[in-house]
Amino acid sequence: MVLNSADRAREFEAERPRLIRVAGRILGDDAEAQDVVQQAWLRMNSTETDIDNLPAWLTTVTSRLCLDRLRARIPQAAEPAIDEHSEDPDPADVIALSDSVGIALTVVLDRLSPAERVAFVMHDTFGFEFATIASALDITPTAARKLASRARAKVRQPAADDALADWEVVDAFMTAAREGDFERLLELLAPEAQVRADEVAIAAGTPAQIDGRRSIADFFNGSAKAALAVFVDDRPASAWFHRGTAMVLFDFDVVDGTVSRITFRADQDVLDRVVRREKNEHRP
Repeated sequence: MVLNSADRAREFEAERPRLIRVAGRILGDDAEAQDVVQQAWLRMNSTETDIDNLPAWLTTVTSRLCLDRLRARIPQAAEPAIDEHSEDPDPADVIALSDSVGIALTVVLDRLSPAERVAFVMHDTFGFEFATIASALDITPTAARKLASRARAKVRQPAADDALADWEVVDAFMTAAREGDFERLLELLAPEAQVRADEVAIAAGTPAQIDGRRSIADFFNGSAKAALAVFVDDRPASAWFHRGTAMVLFDFDVVDGTVSRITFRADQDVLDRVVRREKNEHRP
């Protein structure tokens, strides 16, 4: 049946968190994911046709919107032809790959074409059937399977320079903190990681010290929602802002791709050197 306005809103709100997770992983940008999902709502609200399977319909619309964003963001030549008769990978290889990608996933995804990225994320991260992926990409299920396979092959063989840079580690850590991704926080923290704070930060209410990656992950899990990406003396960091003013700096020490120490700094001399940076912005 055709839903009335109240029913449409209720049904959509039930699906919104899932759609945001899908869009966020495909696009690698939380704000853009929110925008795409809102566009999906507008399309749903404006259609007068009966929707038999609302979750599938919304998944298809959201994925297509993500694909459009990716193509606009990274213009590329035509996609390579897909050989629908080539052999699929061993399922054991797929499992091993998904276990090994870990925190570097958002980095290596940038090497994939838009269609490969959508197919790979929808299948390998969220487990969608290839029929759903095919609908989103307007291709056959077999072609969708091959796209995911081709993307998987590219991810399996990362380039030599794919190690996360310090700013990528900092941004990945803060994203995991905001999203409450406890396992990713653990991956990003060195085993003997520690948190320390200067006297002004302690007076402002930050912990004086936290030791061990599990305790640190517990503290940051689901927090730091008001923290923004910054530079301090050209080092990538993050800072908690209040009404546009940096109040506490999260100063990171990154060693071999993991966070070894975070220092809360609230001394005004330090905060005066804090400069906002855009997402993915870094300096040599």
